[in-house]
Amino acid sequence: MIQRFDTGPRMSEMTVHNGVAYLAGQIAEAGGDIGAQTREVLGHIDALLAQAGTDKSKVLRAEIFMADLTEFAGMNAEWEAWVVPGHTPARATVQAQLADPSWKVEILITAAV
Repeated sequence: MIQRFDTGPRMSEMTVHNGVAYLAGQIAEAGGDIGAQTREVLGHIDALLAQAGTDKSKVLRAEIFMADLTEFAGMNAEWEAWVVPGHTPARATVQAQLADPSWKVEILITAAV
């Protein structure tokens, strides 16, 4: 069985199959600096994981896309405050041109349910 959450005409914010939650890339809607955007994105991730009955301690993999890697330290400060010590996931971070120029970070998560 496949579960879909917050499904729209183009995509779902999350799909769950076979004990794994796959989140779409999460972005900040409120703007702000890299810290504010990262905190907002991580909040979206927490909310989606809760809908699937899981949490950040079960994140398996994170893919982080940043508009400007000179802001890497600011994003990492928020990330490190959010992750559960001893339960940090496999992770990749790359610089990418994001779909909206106001976005500074987009994070995609895969987690066990």
